[in-house]
Amino acid sequence: MGVKIAMVGQKGIPATYGGVERHVEELSKRLVARGHQVTVYCRFHYTPQLPEGGRYHGIRLLRVPSWNTKHFDTATHVFLATVDALFRSCDIVHFHALGPSLFSLLPRWRGASTVVTVHGLDWQREKWGRLASWVLQRCEYPAVHFPDRTIVVSRTLQKHFIENYRRDTIYIPNGTHIPTPRAPTRLGRFQLEPGKYVLFVGRLTPEKGVHYLIEAFQNVETDMKLAIVGGMSFTEGYVSELKKYESERVRLLGYCYGEILEELWSNAYVVVLPSTMEGLSIALLEALSHGRCVLMSDIPENLEVASECALTFRSRDIGDLREKLQGLLRDPEQVRRYEALARERIREHYNWDRVVDGTEAAYRDLRAARRGGARPGAATAAGSHGGA
Repeated sequence: MGVKIAMVGQKGIPATYGGVERHVEELSKRLVARGHQVTVYCRFHYTPQLPEGGRYHGIRLLRVPSWNTKHFDTATHVFLATVDALFRSCDIVHFHALGPSLFSLLPRWRGASTVVTVHGLDWQREKWGRLASWVLQRCEYPAVHFPDRTIVVSRTLQKHFIENYRRDTIYIPNGTHIPTPRAPTRLGRFQLEPGKYVLFVGRLTPEKGVHYLIEAFQNVETDMKLAIVGGMSFTEGYVSELKKYESERVRLLGYCYGEILEELWSNAYVVVLPSTMEGLSIALLEALSHGRCVLMSDIPENLEVASECALTFRSRDIGDLREKLQGLLRDPEQVRRYEALARERIREHYNWDRVVDGTEAAYRDLRAARRGGARPGAATAAGSHGGA
């Protein structure tokens, strides 16, 4: 029997930018295909127009307003979406990210079950000021105490909540698919040639480390270009600083979606991901799924995914990043070796069907507990580790 599910916390779908949005879209499409009824709440500035009939791949889209500022966009949207969900007879309200978890107690008062997926420790993002970071960090407690179940996308996050809150969580990683490589038919619009550029894909925020990459690349001996794909997320000042380095050699391409992004992935010589913090990077998964050689920072979340199939450098160490990148540019055979390992890692561990299997299992567990008259519980005391 299908379950009525509301997704709250994401900016919206169809996903254009944002790992959470991609996660929600891929999860929701597959849940609908399995017979569930899914409603996804969208923000006006992210989903400016609904598709005909208000449905996308069978998912019901509802647009709810927000106060579109850096500090109040998410809070106002999630509050209004949660209130709306209270009156729609949902079986499960599924919240995404730390901040939205603060509202995950409300639907339980109306008889619905709630789930929170923690995609990362958002308070660590460098775009937030001291007060905003403090507030977001306080949301860790409700993330594992307010909902009936808490899901995390990495073992690193699971360990964090056990060590700091003695609360167990369910581990369900992000996923991706194995794409068909795309021929280089449109790279010319960016003055790029296949196999002749280094690629970064992600939001242009300080914790993504693009400034480290640009500084390192400027001291690399190569005729290749650096292509930076992504845009701002309330980080206008940071993006303005990056644009000062834009040149014939360093290309800021803005957000790219769909087929052109697939083409950029498919034809890059190497992908560099210099993040200083992540939850579980969908950009990393996508780079590997395209069979690319990846040079990544050695933060735990990256090592968890790709320590055996990608090259690492010391996080925030520009000299080490430059040295490792220079080595890859001079050694195509090393690049080929990492490319050969990349896709197999994805096939074995990170596919969306496994994500849906794990999420459905969490939903079934919740429904069974409720039918049995037991309080499902926000999480269990540390001792047994959830998994999927």
